[in-house]
Amino acid sequence: MRAMQVIEWGKPLELREMETPEPKGREVLVRITACGVCHSDLHIWEGGFNLGDGEFARVEDRGVYTPFTMGHEPLGTVEKLGPEAEGVEVGGSYIVYPWIGCGDCAHCRDTETELLCASPRVIGTRVDGGYADYVIVPDAKYLVDYTGVDQNLACTYACSGLTAYSALKKLPELGAEDHVMTIGAGGVGLSAVHFASAVTPAKILTADVDGTKRAAARQVGAHDTIDNAEADAVAKVLEMTGGGVAATIDFVGRPETSRFGVDCLRKGGVQVQVGLYGEKSSVPLPFFPLKMISMLGSYVGNLREMRELMELVKDGRVPPIPIETRPLEAANSALDDLVAGNVLGRVVLKP
Repeated sequence: MRAMQVIEWGKPLELREMETPEPKGREVLVRITACGVCHSDLHIWEGGFNLGDGEFARVEDRGVYTPFTMGHEPLGTVEKLGPEAEGVEVGGSYIVYPWIGCGDCAHCRDTETELLCASPRVIGTRVDGGYADYVIVPDAKYLVDYTGVDQNLACTYACSGLTAYSALKKLPELGAEDHVMTIGAGGVGLSAVHFASAVTPAKILTADVDGTKRAAARQVGAHDTIDNAEADAVAKVLEMTGGGVAATIDFVGRPETSRFGVDCLRKGGVQVQVGLYGEKSSVPLPFFPLKMISMLGSYVGNLREMRELMELVKDGRVPPIPIETRPLEAANSALDDLVAGNVLGRVVLKP
């Protein structure tokens, strides 16, 4: 089999030939036919996450070493079953749910909390993933049906779509006159605008510094958009919403976007923090008690939410995001375009 692998952190991926793995126990071997390229891949490719003030969380400290195959939005066809595998048949096609725990702890015995596992085996971020011809899935329960959905779009729901959906599900109960502001209209942020009407009746505002991405957000359902790079952006949001938004979802995760979101909250508002760009938060601590606001983190979504999301997609309640397909060998150009901010929607690799 072939795989585009990280050989040295931050350096171009290399196409390598290796043995196709054999599934053992309950494992399933999946032949990959599509794999989304996620912004989170950039952090793995670089070797870690910028924590600000010179601190860097290295992936090697979490047991991830080179050579490594990224790709946590894989989809494909069941090629071979381990001797104890059950629930799927050879030839069936599925999305691979990648957010997999150790399989032994209390959290892993409860699919609602598996994301809290302290020793995860996440496909494409902890163990070899989908920038390859094949991937091993530990159990058939992590294979999700996508019947009726184009495979090039369906694979993106494993992270981009699921992350957006789970973040929206964490919003408080809101009404039709309330406002929610999403910050960032890249692949995940744009997905959230797509899903929003299926989750909340609130009006959706979208903030982004890129006019093309703001236009895309309006086309897929944003009530209004704002350029958060403008000096009076906060004042405009407060005026548009009559005093502030009920909730914000920061899909960027930089100090300036986090602070912008908090500044736009009304009293009692909630900020959901999703993006992983990094550095330190610059939010003044007195804001939390004085404005009675709260902030919570949201990381992808659990297996139940993944299945819920796919039912919404199959029912036609989630419009598609823009998709561009490229061959597996073009993984480096896809990463370069992500770094440059030149991707609208999602790039999908085709092994």
